[in-house]
Amino acid sequence: MRKTVIGVAAAILLAVSGQAMAAGGIELPKQDWSFEGVFGTYDRGEAQRGLQVYQEVCAGCHGLSLLYYRNLAGLGYTKDQIKAFAAESEVEDGPNDEGEMYMRPAKPFDRFVNPFPNDMAARAGNGGSLPPDLSLIVEARKGGPNYLYNLMVGYVDAPSGVTVMEGMNYNAYYPGHQIAMPSPLSDDAVEYADGTKATVAQMSRDVTTFLAWASEPNMEERKSMGIKVLLFLIVLTGMLIAVKKKIWADVH
Repeated sequence: MRKTVIGVAAAILLAVSGQAMAAGGIELPKQDWSFEGVFGTYDRGEAQRGLQVYQEVCAGCHGLSLLYYRNLAGLGYTKDQIKAFAAESEVEDGPNDEGEMYMRPAKPFDRFVNPFPNDMAARAGNGGSLPPDLSLIVEARKGGPNYLYNLMVGYVDAPSGVTVMEGMNYNAYYPGHQIAMPSPLSDDAVEYADGTKATVAQMSRDVTTFLAWASEPNMEERKSMGIKVLLFLIVLTGMLIAVKKKIWADVH
């Protein structure tokens, strides 16, 4: 009994402190996300704008190596739109009839093209730091979407008395507060086709939603299946109870 009470207390403590511990002991302000909860779904408008932010701002350094262009159908894009989007990048293919490799426009069945051919090239292009792949970034970081959102809006001037090392940038929500990546966003860094004002907060929210989708593009199907299974089990349980009462009715 005592162990049970201790276990429950520990679970409550973890739940209360989890948000504060999500970024190395730094409290992360929580955002309301459309995809949270049992019935949560991705906001297509946010995710599509987030794809634009990724493509125009993030894709120069960060890859999405686990995502295929064809997956964009899950965000409401048509086959023609996906083909056109993929064709903006090139991939190596071959060998051809002469035994040589060649470059061709990417196609829907290709993975998102990485901005660098290998990790060494990525480090060389980023002052020795390796930009993380963003395919699973939301799942991989404690705090998930709240961590990613606050990281992007957390670039502020260092407090008085705090020395920022050379080549580093101060961020209020990054563990240790010093990060090699400079602030990737600035107001009006992109021009949204739907007329949404591209503030840092809005772009941070949009790209976070897109990367949450990229981390788990089948989430909605999984939740839908889970609800169907739960309803089936409820109905089955009711039927089993009714059958049991029927069978044992004469015993009494």
